[in-house]
Amino acid sequence: MSILQGKKIILGVSGSIAAYKSVELLRLLMKEGAEVQVLLTPAAKYFVGELTFSTLSKKPVFSAIFDEKNTQHYWANHVALGKWADLIVIAPATNNTIAKLSSGICDNLLHAVYLSATCPVIIAPAMDIDMHEHPSLRQNIQNLKKFGNIVLPTNSGELASGWVGYGRMLEPHQILEHIIHIFMPKWHQSLSHRTVLITAGPTQEPIDPVRYISNYSTGKMGYAIANAYLKQEAKVILISGPTVLPEPSHNNLTVVKIKTAEEMFEATRQYFSIADTFVMTAAVADYKPKQKLALKLKKHQDNPSLHVELIQNPDILKWVGHHKKKGDFVVGFALETHNEEQHALEKLTSKKADMIVMNSTQFPNATFGADTNEVIVYTHTHPKYHIPNKSKQELAYHLIHYIETVRT
Repeated sequence: MSILQGKKIILGVSGSIAAYKSVELLRLLMKEGAEVQVLLTPAAKYFVGELTFSTLSKKPVFSAIFDEKNTQHYWANHVALGKWADLIVIAPATNNTIAKLSSGICDNLLHAVYLSATCPVIIAPAMDIDMHEHPSLRQNIQNLKKFGNIVLPTNSGELASGWVGYGRMLEPHQILEHIIHIFMPKWHQSLSHRTVLITAGPTQEPIDPVRYISNYSTGKMGYAIANAYLKQEAKVILISGPTVLPEPSHNNLTVVKIKTAEEMFEATRQYFSIADTFVMTAAVADYKPKQKLALKLKKHQDNPSLHVELIQNPDILKWVGHHKKKGDFVVGFALETHNEEQHALEKLTSKKADMIVMNSTQFPNATFGADTNEVIVYTHTHPKYHIPNKSKQELAYHLIHYIETVRT
């Protein structure tokens, strides 16, 4: 079950071209089991229609204090909605909306609900670069933060004006991560004293210029753990194999992109001395071709069999475990198909790891590429710890909490 299951969320949408992203954010929230009430500012309806939001949310959309067409008034809804919601998310929040929220101006339903709310509020700005850099916006954002609101950063990229720079609203999946974090148990206020090295994704071992040996890993678990540590203010070094996942955006994050196991090993050794926590989620290829061909290997009809000699790749987890410093904590991951506990315990000992996180192909909905996972955690000092099927984002929080519990 998702951490957002049954949560009551107001999604406020103001008049920005980024409103199309709010449709995807709504879809993600509904997929997580949240109950979502959409509020549109009058300007937002110029960008995305009410029908789209009402169809996805399965609720009527509120957009005006007075509905002149139906001679109904919604002016009292702001009080009820402000008390109903567990969270308000305003995405996109234009410069105009931010200025009015900062000043307490109440000239539409969304502003009235915001001023009546007693729940947390997340604000996702969206605007052009000149507005984004204006001192008045900076001051308004500081005011909103002083009021206790969570104001998200913006992404850099191409803007509606054609200019390139900051001002793009975060992508829906990035906003979803912040929403999930709101509802996570706050086990540790800060892990700012930790520097965490995380390996994620697959490796690709080339046979020739166009073929390689790899596996089905997508990197989702490793990226979820990286995001969870960043939310707890840790410094993170993410060494990532090839993946289509968007790169997390955070000042405390260093991302190193690699392809082969050798490259991942070299990057791990490069950053080894500055890290104190190692979470090795990557599905590193155990073997690689002994020789990479310079030219494409052609098929020959008279020779239907092909033999490629393989040699072992470096064992990155074993190297980290055998070289760990005093105070370091090493976590390995193990995907098993049979004799799961036996193999996990053997790996815990042989790699000199402090923790092995085991998941099995026998667990439902916990395969490569899935959005959920189920694991059993083994250590030298604690009984095995079963974390039942959860979203990978939620499971990541449970794991870092357990890591801190075991190492203290």
